[in-house]
Amino acid sequence: MMNKLNILTFPDPRLRKKASPITVFDNTLKKFAEDMLFTMYESKGIGLAATQVDFHQRLIVIDVSDEQNEPYFLINPSYVVLDETIEHFKEGCLSIPTFFEDIYRPKKIELTYQDLKGKKKVEIFEGIFSVCVQHEIDHLEGKLMVDYLSPLKRDRIRNKLERKKDDKKTN
Repeated sequence: MMNKLNILTFPDPRLRKKASPITVFDNTLKKFAEDMLFTMYESKGIGLAATQVDFHQRLIVIDVSDEQNEPYFLINPSYVVLDETIEHFKEGCLSIPTFFEDIYRPKKIELTYQDLKGKKKVEIFEGIFSVCVQHEIDHLEGKLMVDYLSPLKRDRIRNKLERKKDDKKTN
């Protein structure tokens, strides 16, 4: 049975917490990762970092396939930039619902991570997968998509989201 987890939304201070490395690879981790994937699919996302569901360990789930049948479980992920060329994509974020912004990121990365069994893997990515990985690793570092925007734009988004929260409370 899959559980849908609660996704924290900006400006929740828990989104700023840095994630710790994962050292235990067991069924509890596997179950939690599967719940994260289920939550991501249910929320129509392509990536979710554990930080976003208030679990402060280095775990990310990603699936950029159209059919949502190519999930990646990235544990203790890190990357190096292989191509300094900057690309920009309209990025969205499940923790910043309804907002899509142009974010500029390096084009090509070499990703090192562990799978659910703890096996180390190294892969090269570019395009949407590369963007998604960089976005989700930012979450593990306590960094958000809005940090790439001007303070004015960031404040405007914060105010709109806080108003939405207040509207939900009063309705």
